Amino acid sequence: MAQHFSLAACDVVGFDLDHTLCRYNLPESATLIYNSFAQFLVKEKGYNKELLTVTSEDWDFCCKGLALDLEDGNFIKLADNGTVLRASHGTKMMTPEALAEVYGKKEWKHFMSDTGMACHSGKYYFYDNYFDLPGALLCARVVDSLTKQNGQKTFDFWKDIVAAIQHNYKMSAFNENCGIYFPEIKRDPSKYLHSCPESVKKWLRQLKKAGKILLLITSSHSDYCRFLCKYILGNDFADLFDIVITNALKPGFFSHLPSQRPFRTLENDKEQEALPSLDKPGWYSQGNAVHLYELLKKMTGKPEPKVVYFGDSMHSDVFPACHYSNWETVLILEELRGDEGRKPEESEPQEKRGKYEGPKAKPLNTLSKKWGSFFIDSVSGLENTEDSLVCTWTCKRISTYSTIAIPSIEAIAELPLDHKFTRFSSNNSKTSGYYPNPPLVLSNNETLITK
Repeated sequence: MAQHFSLAACDVVGFDLDHTLCRYNLPESATLIYNSFAQFLVKEKGYNKELLTVTSEDWDFCCKGLALDLEDGNFIKLADNGTVLRASHGTKMMTPEALAEVYGKKEWKHFMSDTGMACHSGKYYFYDNYFDLPGALLCARVVDSLTKQNGQKTFDFWKDIVAAIQHNYKMSAFNENCGIYFPEIKRDPSKYLHSCPESVKKWLRQLKKAGKILLLITSSHSDYCRFLCKYILGNDFADLFDIVITNALKPGFFSHLPSQRPFRTLENDKEQEALPSLDKPGWYSQGNAVHLYELLKKMTGKPEPKVVYFGDSMHSDVFPACHYSNWETVLILEELRGDEGRKPEESEPQEKRGKYEGPKAKPLNTLSKKWGSFFIDSVSGLENTEDSLVCTWTCKRISTYSTIAIPSIEAIAELPLDHKFTRFSSNNSKTSGYYPNPPLVLSNNETLITK
């Protein structure tokens, strides 16, 4: 494989929407998401009212890449070889002694090297994106509460979390002002959403002018997608995209057969009949990558058009687009904007305080004191040997399935389209695909990391 990647060589450029084209004000959106679910658990399911009170210190628990064992209420951070680096029961971190006793040096019981391990199963849940992450704090506090109240050792609260998600995010929720999340976003979008910078809007037009086909593929429903796009890109946003696919139900969009997940047309944001194939550009719902690629062949006149897809979720965007569709992938990794990705003197000004009264969530892309680095961690050595540094499982997946990783689209918007990015590959260093710079914690310790 070539060592470099260039947008100029791609025929099709696809985008996820939430946390990719549309950036959120993370401290505000995290607080809103937590609140949306906690209120439901307390009011509808009878959980302890303590869940509604969150301190600023509580938010330090949030760290992308954690897995929740749904049966025993333990959160774990995995090394690239599947062993457990750190763990907590609820929010209570395990001591090194307890960690060794519970997990030892062996692979976590649900670990399957890479492709075999889904992010969501009936036994565990991986926290992989910023929509999910406030739920990690809520679930950990639910475990704390049930352990304290009833001395519970096994747990069955996940069905209530799913009900809270369904209540706030179901297909009709935006239109019906159901739950807390959508009504609040509608009431004050500027509090939660960042408009696309002019440089990004100009870059999108530049891609169109260069003859690229532009796709928007989002798991958000069509009404919320339209609302977001109007806010971040302007009323003429639809002119930028040749094909818009909403309610895409990723990762199934990439992994399912066409018969399992046909495209559907939309009328007044309601899904209509299933389509036997995708014959022309337009706005659709659900669907699958196989039928989409057939249309892209027709539109480009090429037997194998080259597609690149930008997304923030390894589970829903990057892994499936790479693994099932063999697309190039650009991971939007906001951790590169956080304190692991820049020098101390580059720290950003404090976010302006919003209208929500109460302690603000920390920016979720910053370092967790409890969980340590998103990218690496230390493993205690045997007697008389030093601790060694290892990559986390999430860090390994970045270099395995991403072509490149960037902090935001804005970071590349002013580069020429033929700019040559160094890609991740087995021949290059583990840090080669990060642009503009690898996270400091990786570059500073690259020679020390155990392979």
